Amino acid sequence: MELTLKKRKKKTIIPGFSLTLGYTMIYLSIIVLLPLSMIFFNTLSMSWSEFYETITHPRAVASYKLTLGTALAAGIINVVFGTIIAWVLIRYEFPGKKLVDGIVDLPFALPTAVAGIALATLYSPNGWIGQFFDFKIAYSPLGIIIALTFIGLPFVVRTVQPVLQNLSSEVEEASASLGANRVQTFLKVIFPELLPAMITGFSLAFARSLGEYGSIVFIAGNIPMKTEITPLIIMTKLEQYDYVGATAIATVMLVASFLFLFIINIIQWYTNRKFNQY
Repeated sequence: MELTLKKRKKKTIIPGFSLTLGYTMIYLSIIVLLPLSMIFFNTLSMSWSEFYETITHPRAVASYKLTLGTALAAGIINVVFGTIIAWVLIRYEFPGKKLVDGIVDLPFALPTAVAGIALATLYSPNGWIGQFFDFKIAYSPLGIIIALTFIGLPFVVRTVQPVLQNLSSEVEEASASLGANRVQTFLKVIFPELLPAMITGFSLAFARSLGEYGSIVFIAGNIPMKTEITPLIIMTKLEQYDYVGATAIATVMLVASFLFLFIINIIQWYTNRKFNQY
């Protein structure tokens, strides 16, 4: 008993639990909780009928569908191709590997407005890539998905990479020696290990896409009811000094984000519990 108490009282480099917990709560309250709470407080100045009318306006509803739909599509695309990129970077050696690994982080460093202008230039009807297609890429939902895929890819790659580094290739060799083919090895051995990281990467990319503005505003075309995202409507209302209307729509997106992230966390908890049983 005395030995246990001495271990608990042993000094460490990091301060004690009480001090660090207090600092964490104060920091999160000032940086995260206080700004978010102001959104709800500003919305309370509206009557229920005004709030409902604002958030159910056809233009706003169309932007919700577009924002959530394109963010979901971009997240799924990033999970597939981000996992493939992470696999190539971990399992293979090739000339220029470090350069490719550095390019993955480019969306983190590149200003989103610059990314939006570059993508709009490439995929516009007269652009270097857009001119080869008979359908519109820029100024359409497809262009928005491309922009969201661009900014969300690093989240998946950097989340999956550490798991692949810890997953030795000897596990695959052992599976093959026991008679499993490549598909069985992937589904029974590799995929269960990667799934939690893939879900985490998806949630990060999806959450990032919901609030994206700079890289989308140029390539979207901003056509009401067609290519107008919710962050653009919020910015438009702020420019019109309609702060209450902007916070009302922001409240809807905030609640939707929390709801989706909560569902994703439940799925991640379930997958971790299921696969850790074996």
